[in-house]
Amino acid sequence: MSYLHGVHVEIEQNENQIFMEMKAIGTLTHEDYEKITPLLETALEGTTDPVVNVFFDGTEFEGWDLHAAWDDLKLGLRHGRKFNKIAFYGNERWQSIMSKVGSWFISGEVRYFEDSIEAINWLREADKSAS
Repeated sequence: MSYLHGVHVEIEQNENQIFMEMKAIGTLTHEDYEKITPLLETALEGTTDPVVNVFFDGTEFEGWDLHAAWDDLKLGLRHGRKFNKIAFYGNERWQSIMSKVGSWFISGEVRYFEDSIEAINWLREADKSAS
């Protein structure tokens, strides 16, 4: 088990198109969601019919603590209809299963990838179809 921990988030917005890139290291905490949630909500603010695509790098991700798991569920229930595609880039079988479960809470697609280039290409296809 790693003691390294952190989350990096970048959000790009072009009108109603929002691209979010996240990298999680170690176990996500409630404090991480206190940073992530306002960033997403600021990007969504005042956007009509937002289309959110996410690239999640989970190659160093180990899961959530209990409070963070609850935060993740609440975020999905509150904004799940705004997510178009989530590409989960990982390297563990449990991450593949988790990405399938995550798709229950959003209206868009969630796919698991073991190749980051394939994941980015899949997200770019979404951008072409949305323009």
